[in-house]
Amino acid sequence: MNHELTDEELAGRLAQIDAREPEEPTAEDLAALAQAEDEDPAEALSLEDYRAQREYSGKLMLRIPKDLHRDLAEAAKRNGVSLNQYAVYKLAR
Repeated sequence: MNHELTDEELAGRLAQIDAREPEEPTAEDLAALAQAEDEDPAEALSLEDYRAQREYSGKLMLRIPKDLHRDLAEAAKRNGVSLNQYAVYKLAR
């Protein structure tokens, strides 16, 4: 159930958050912060590069005729490799 908060509900929830005792960071939190501060900003990915990486999962589904599937599977078996490895080899050629 998706419900948009009224201004009063939002104010009430923010007041509840503000009333909580501040939490102390854990050792893991502090270590993660230190690691983040040590990272070189030059090595960071831009949002565009990050999105481009996500676009290609490395998975490809093909629908092929059953006889071609059989022939590829048999060739892969004869070559002692998986069908996936054999298909990658053939596609890369």
